[in-house]
This record gives sequence, structure tokens and C-alpha cells, in this order.
Amino acid sequence: MTTTRRSALGVLGASGALLATGAVARAASGSAVTPTSVDVRAFDRFVREQAAVDAFSGSLLLVHRGRPVLARSYGRANDAAPNGPDTLFAMASVTKLFTAVAIAQLAQAGRLAYTSTLGTFLSGFPAGIADTVQVHHLLTHTSGFGDTFAMPGYLAEALTWTDVDQVMNGTTDYIRRSSPEFAPGAGYRYSNAAYHLLGAIVAEVSGQSYYDYVREHVFRPAGMTATDFRTRPQWHTDPRMAHPYAKQPSGERADTIDQRLYVGTPSGDAFTTCADMARFAAALQGSKLLDRAFTGITLGGKVPLPPQPGGPPAGPHAGFQCYGPMTLLVGNQWVTGHGGGAPGTSTDFQLYPDTEWVTVILSNYDYDGGPPPVVKKARDIITA
Repeated sequence: MTTTRRSALGVLGASGALLATGAVARAASGSAVTPTSVDVRAFDRFVREQAAVDAFSGSLLLVHRGRPVLARSYGRANDAAPNGPDTLFAMASVTKLFTAVAIAQLAQAGRLAYTSTLGTFLSGFPAGIADTVQVHHLLTHTSGFGDTFAMPGYLAEALTWTDVDQVMNGTTDYIRRSSPEFAPGAGYRYSNAAYHLLGAIVAEVSGQSYYDYVREHVFRPAGMTATDFRTRPQWHTDPRMAHPYAKQPSGERADTIDQRLYVGTPSGDAFTTCADMARFAAALQGSKLLDRAFTGITLGGKVPLPPQPGGPPAGPHAGFQCYGPMTLLVGNQWVTGHGGGAPGTSTDFQLYPDTEWVTVILSNYDYDGGPPPVVKKARDIITA
């Protein structure tokens, strides 16, 4: 029998917890802890209202100048536990940021160049692809490769894989057999396949598995003690892990773990907490993962993004693809980060370098038509 989100809520009840430590506790008691231009209390009310009508389930954290300002958790992680500060959420495509940092570290060390071609590291691709697709193209979604999950037969076979090597090697094989949609640099298409290949390059250049490399060189130096790639069996049994509750045509939300891969890939589904992502932000901006020059290279805009739905004045006035994140000019502020989505998952991580805010929003709900209202509201209050 499929457990639906609504039936789980009926049994367990919805929960909303203020993580009342430090500045968060003072915010709850009414003391001013944030710049007056950012109405955190209005955002807090909005999130509470969304949770009350079961429109938001997850955890969030707002940080200003390294100081936690607001932390909230609502809804259920699974049938055994509510969402809380220690709940582990599948990150979907926010994982790409770790892959991009790993590539930048190897570039900083002189072990690859952004102009290096795919065939320098990975065999089995036709010469027309191996000799023309560059690391730069893979990072900026301009390689011509598309989405692995849209490749005929991929998901059906991938769901049968039961170890890490099968996932990595099997996915790479599917990409080898695919045909790019355009010549490198001739277009833009968001590409899970490209970031998987970047992870395979990390493994080839470093001599470690992709997973071991990011554990040792990204998670550990950033102090991300909870973040890791976990397997589907762990997802089923570990009460700390939020289950993905995907909205069904009936309106019910159903647990869709069995529609996810055995383990995440360089393009998606590491597991993390809000606090760990705040640590990642501090490490990245504080040059603990990369030196100052390569941090700038990674976070700087490279390729103009296609027009966004809504457009000015409602949407961003300018947007660029960076080496991993995307950066948008909103309300005369740059907003740099990444979002992620999959059935039962919606995640968002943003840096606001002009005003020194960081926002982390992790949800085990999916949403129709783009990011959840909570994500949009956070951006609106900070850029107002």
C-alpha cells in the first residue's frame, strides 16, 4: 500500500518548530536582530501560513553576516519523525555546486584547465564530441548534452542498479550513446548529463571516486559533518532522512523514494541540512574551499541566461550562468546560488553578496510551475 502525505499527516500531525538559539530566539521574543529593510517577521508569518495549509513541508535558515536570524521546520520528514534542524534532505540539483567546486579545486591545482576537452579525461566519445566539448561548456550548460532522465530507457534501467559503480558507470555509458543537441557553445540547455560528466572527470583526474573526493575536499574542509551521498536503502530506514512526497493527480502526496536512483550523482541528490549549507556558504565565501581568485572565477557570470518567465519588472533584470551557480540581478542586488527539484523535492540555496545574506530552503514537497512560494518570498523580502 502506498503511504500518502495526507494520510501520514493525519496520523502524525503537522509540526512547526522554531529553532530558538541565539539570534533566532531574540527574533521570536520581538527584539530587533535584522536590518530594518528586511521584514523577517513578515516572512516568518508567510511560512507559517503556508505550512498551516500544508503548502510547505521542510526546513529553512536565514543567515545575515554569518549570524542565524531565522530557522524554521514544518511538516513531517517521514512516518516516524517530524522535520527538524537535523533532518537530512535530498538536495536535487543544488548538488551541482559541490561538483563545480571540485572542478575548480582541480583547476586551481593545475590538474585541468577550463578549456580542457572531454576526450582528455574520458574515453569512448566520438571525436567530434571528445575534441570539442570543453570543461567550460559542461560547467555552463552549453555543451549540447541534455538530461539523462529524458534519455530513452535510462530511468527504467537506472532504477535496477544496486551499487555506486553501477550508477556512475551506467549513467556515463548512457551519455556516451547520446547525441548533443547543438555544437558546443552554440546554445544553452540545462544539463544533468554535463554535470555527471564533470563528476566523472573529477574521479579520473583525482584518482579517487567522485564521492570520496567531495567528502574529503569539499564536505570535510567546509565543516559539513552531516552532508553525504546516501543510498536508497538508507533513505527507506533512516528516520533522519526526509522522504520525498510528490503530488499526485488526485492531490494526494505519495512517498516516491522508489522512483529515485540507488545513490545520487554529481548532478543531484546529495543529502544535507540547512546548517551544513550555511557552513558551505561561509567556507566558499571565506576562501576555505578555493583561493580568492578561483572563488571569483566560480561565482562570476559567464553566459547570459535565456529570458526568464515573468521577465522585468516582475523577474530578474539580468541573469548569468556561472561555473556552477546562476547569478541574477534582482532589485539592484546580485543573487547567486542554485535551486533543485525532483518528484517530492524542492531545494534552494542563495548568496546575497551585496547585503551579506544567505538563505537555505529545503523541502520534501514538489511544486507545480517552478520554485515554491516560500523561496520567492525570501528573495522578495531581501531584495525589496
